[in-house]
Amino acid sequence: MLVTRTKSKIWVHNNNYNNSSPCPSFKDIHTLLSDDSKPNSKKPNIFHRVRRVTAILRALTTRPGPGPDLPFKALPQPESNPNRKSDPLIQIPGADKKIVIYFTSLRVIRSTFDDCKAVRSILRSFRVSMDERDVSMDTGFMEELKMILGEKTKLSLPRVFIGGRYIGGADEIRQLHESGELKKYVEGLIPADFSTCQVCGGHRFILCDECSGSHKCYSEKGGFRTCLACNENGLIRCPSCYYAPITLR
Repeated sequence: MLVTRTKSKIWVHNNNYNNSSPCPSFKDIHTLLSDDSKPNSKKPNIFHRVRRVTAILRALTTRPGPGPDLPFKALPQPESNPNRKSDPLIQIPGADKKIVIYFTSLRVIRSTFDDCKAVRSILRSFRVSMDERDVSMDTGFMEELKMILGEKTKLSLPRVFIGGRYIGGADEIRQLHESGELKKYVEGLIPADFSTCQVCGGHRFILCDECSGSHKCYSEKGGFRTCLACNENGLIRCPSCYYAPITLR
């Protein structure tokens, strides 16, 4: 007689066993492997997991592709609409063949001063004609810039115009310079003149003849009054090398 132990069940095999006695078979393997402490509990076995994964893979491989009934929703792409009004082109008169830059030479705000210095250095490397307008020397430059860009525009320095067309500030100039596109913008401009003006010494401003740079004029009848010929610093633009003030309609 052979005694076989399978987990918690014992089956006795005898050569003289009765055919009517229970005999384990492959269909009873689930019962043989089940735990007697939980006779009614059903646990998923490895075969159930394999069947479940196979069904999922079959469903994914047989999924229909995109057709007229199930189109994919693509991301919207920018399209050129001829009927849409484009942003107005900002231009500055009298600067078709040169660069115009509005900047400041004051170190009050270090980041602004560094941006102005870096942009001027980049533009000077192309050796083309530049009109550098320092707002710290004359507040009239800031008024010009407001008229060009608009009163509602938040002004920050520097501001660059190339060939009379507005380009942008420090970030735009750096990006164009790093990508190599800035060189294309300055093509065709007048070469720079490195000679020094004999009147102002290259400063582009001279002292006012009316008030001798005090920005005050004296008269016997009215006493002291503000000089109207110069700016707040008692300076006037050099008549030899500087441009005429712009007028916008």
